[in-house]
Amino acid sequence: MEERVPLKRATAAALLLAALLSACAVAPTAAPPEATVATANLPAPTASTPPPVEAPKPAPAPPPPEPADPAAAAGTPTDPVRPEEPVDLDVKPADRDLWERIRRGFAMGDLDTDLVRAQERWYASRPDYVARMTERSSRYLFHIVEEIERRGMPTELALLPFIESAFNPQAMSSAKASGMWQFIPSTGKHYELTQNIFRDDRRDVLASTRAALDYLQKLHGMFGDWQLALAAYNWGEGSVGRAIAKNQKAGRAGDYLSLSMPAETRNYVPKLQAVKNLVARPQDFGLELAPLENHPYFLSVPIQRDIDSALVARLAGLPMAEFHALNPSLNKPVILAAGTPQVLLPYDNATAFMQALPKHRGTLASWTAWTVPKTMRPAEAAKQAGMSEATLREVNRIPPRMLIRAGSTLLVPRHAERHGDVSERVADGATMHLVADGPKTRRASVKARKGDSVASIAARYKLSAASVASWNKVSAGAKFAAGQAVVVYLPAKAASKKARTAAKSAASRNGRSAAVAKPKASRTR
Repeated sequence: MEERVPLKRATAAALLLAALLSACAVAPTAAPPEATVATANLPAPTASTPPPVEAPKPAPAPPPPEPADPAAAAGTPTDPVRPEEPVDLDVKPADRDLWERIRRGFAMGDLDTDLVRAQERWYASRPDYVARMTERSSRYLFHIVEEIERRGMPTELALLPFIESAFNPQAMSSAKASGMWQFIPSTGKHYELTQNIFRDDRRDVLASTRAALDYLQKLHGMFGDWQLALAAYNWGEGSVGRAIAKNQKAGRAGDYLSLSMPAETRNYVPKLQAVKNLVARPQDFGLELAPLENHPYFLSVPIQRDIDSALVARLAGLPMAEFHALNPSLNKPVILAAGTPQVLLPYDNATAFMQALPKHRGTLASWTAWTVPKTMRPAEAAKQAGMSEATLREVNRIPPRMLIRAGSTLLVPRHAERHGDVSERVADGATMHLVADGPKTRRASVKARKGDSVASIAARYKLSAASVASWNKVSAGAKFAAGQAVVVYLPAKAASKKARTAAKSAASRNGRSAAVAKPKASRTR
């Protein structure tokens, strides 16, 4: 990891931030985030874009008053774990090696089984893979270790993203688990991880780490054992609870090694143990861990006005790939201050951003949000929004042959008539609902076969791959697990025929079962 400029400089520059954000001589900005990272490179709308033909235009929001004293303005970069404490690099950590700090915090009982040995061999035989995981982890590990130590939890848990996602915050599983800590949608909502068209907090570095550690603490409180807590994190607390109850009823032990569980969960704790052993003794496995400084990688920089992601990255002197690696929750090419009140930037880049922002003399945001007043075709929505249909479809991920339902929120160009920052209500609660544009359709759920993908499902039911991907919120190249439920919209007649066929098949199976059971019942009488 490159040596960082003392934070003292970042702190001094930090005092300028609020003034820089709120005193900028630019029009207010607004927009939503939902498109993938690629949308950040979309061309900004031009000033000649015609105004939308729609309801009365809201009066322009007045810019916030310029603070008399920049130092008095709120909003300086902070350490996300200890925001109340001033950041000061003059205090040198006693130990500069983050790996050693992690090793000192190991507190779980070790597992020593053949499965652990097998996982050790797997990782040891892939040094390039381990190196890539380690390089990605260097952005996040310090923050995770800080949060774990603050809670008094074992530092082995900081290694969990190695086996969950290989420290890839954009990772998405076939079960739609997302982010570094791999939250499925329902568990993410339970732990207050917002998921809407603008952002997915399951991928947010700070929010997902908070939620994962909250969940792990809850599971440890339920089972009183870290191995069982980890099994529940992977398999579900209900499944682990039932497995323990089944063992106890049969007079067997209820510990992790004694439970009957799926192969994935059976290998879950051994994987973590193997990674722990590699970190503890890399030389024993012929590996060399890249050194990690016991030092924060990023600062939390407040965002007080809606602003384009590309503009933040440019003013900070940061490549877009690195910006998205630290801020992976953003779905759209604009940051909404009401929903994403902070971004993460490396120390030096945070300083550069604060110095460059007051010198910027353009708009802060090129995009804003528009709530569709009625159900309409994308072409009509694009005309009212003042943009091309192709761009509207791309930034809002609208597949062919779909209508936009009334009440949906779209990302559209910002202009003189629509320039206010997006409200908190829209930033946190916006949704987009699409319906088929054509013959009446019905929603159907089909089971994926072994080896099925978005393309094969689309071909089987004569649908577009883009539509199947959109309906299931996966990429066009995604694959499905055998037996996984896949949502499709079929013509009403076809859907009805499918339902009748399924019902007839079920009745036939039930009839066969009854026919087999009858003689058995008569014999017992």
